[in-house]
Amino acid sequence: QVQLVESGGGLVQAGGSLRLSCAASGNIFSINDMGWYRQAPGKQRELVAEITSGGRTNFADSVKGRFTISRDDAKNTVDLQMNSLKPEDTAVYYCRVKYIGYSKRIAYDRWGQGTQVTVAS
Repeated sequence: QVQLVESGGGLVQAGGSLRLSCAASGNIFSINDMGWYRQAPGKQRELVAEITSGGRTNFADSVKGRFTISRDDAKNTVDLQMNSLKPEDTAVYYCRVKYIGYSKRIAYDRWGQGTQVTVAS
């Protein structure tokens, strides 16, 4: 089994910063894409940012220029640095990892449990 442990959520004032971190552990042979999604109350889950194994990144238009994503393949972690936060960034943020299993070399898609980010105006 593979576990994803997220950390770094919390309450911040508008204009502030937070850094989310997600660590994957367990039966992993290799990791492909890693990313962060978010879901606000009453809304669908949406992509925030993702990063491929080759380092290519993709961001939602609403966070471009404010958020950055990075990964450490030695530690199987993906971080989301969020700057200039706005009240509309308030949501539960989910880590997502697509990986190849070690025991069975097939592709898996795993989500974290979510971490709350609240931006006060």
